[in-house]
Amino acid sequence: MASEPLKIGLLVGREWSFPPAFIEEVNGRNEGVVAEYVRIGAPRMDDPAAYRVIVDRISHEVPMYRTWLKQAALMGSTVVNNPFMWTADDKFFGAALAESLGVKSPRTVVLPNKSYIPGIKHDESLRNLEFPLDWPGIVEHVGLPCVLKDAHGGGWRDVYICRSLDELIRDYDQSGLLTMVVQEFIHWDQFVRCICLGQEQVLPMKYDPRERKYIVDHGHLTPELGARIVGDAQKLCRALGYDMNSLEFAVRDGVPYAIDFMNPAPDMDIYSLTPEYFRWAVKGMADMTLRLAKLPPAPADNRWNRFLGGRVPR
Repeated sequence: MASEPLKIGLLVGREWSFPPAFIEEVNGRNEGVVAEYVRIGAPRMDDPAAYRVIVDRISHEVPMYRTWLKQAALMGSTVVNNPFMWTADDKFFGAALAESLGVKSPRTVVLPNKSYIPGIKHDESLRNLEFPLDWPGIVEHVGLPCVLKDAHGGGWRDVYICRSLDELIRDYDQSGLLTMVVQEFIHWDQFVRCICLGQEQVLPMKYDPRERKYIVDHGHLTPELGARIVGDAQKLCRALGYDMNSLEFAVRDGVPYAIDFMNPAPDMDIYSLTPEYFRWAVKGMADMTLRLAKLPPAPADNRWNRFLGGRVPR
């Protein structure tokens, strides 16, 4: 009697080119592993793992999915990306982490929220905060222009280029409940966006942030700069535990600064990546998830730190 094929489940949102291409790539290899869209209703806490691997492209927008993915990991599924590692996803921690790894990062300051949920009383609930803020000291540290952004945001939302102290305070005053960081603005000579898969495979791509457009150019980096960017991307992804990530580097005077590198559901659309880079992403994702699916089940270990470690293909 033939054994059931191993299964890879794909959890997706509003993307239309990557999901069918990925499923076709995996299934077309005929390696005893089947990829399909995840179907989920109202899971029970003791449901067994239905998939050896789950590729998560949407739980950052659907909290219920994140809750279920943790249970799936408990039951033995390998989730890409590890749902327990998303707790590290904030730009202030990221900047500090990069510097600790020897990866250059813009000078970064985290700001108290401008507004708070009902029930927070400033004179009682916020007694640990110093007020007023030393705005001139903040600007002296990061310089002008500077970048004000949501510490937990993405997709270019809630990002402001502030060219004066007045602009910085004005934009901060509009931030509401968001936790904001203010960063040094890197006047870049080159801009590079990378996709990193399995914490190992890195594709550095020329990128125009003004047009938000990839440019196919295989000679845009010197061998030395390319090797440094690849190495920095690997360091960051290994420290974060992300097996699927995109990272941005602003290059100033030959030095790459990691300015955005916590994108664990990176853009993989054919129309933005270009067909050539899209094919690389689809093939790389299939390679990684097939390798993960064929690994023997991990031994039972239900301690919290085990889930933070995840499963990494090597």
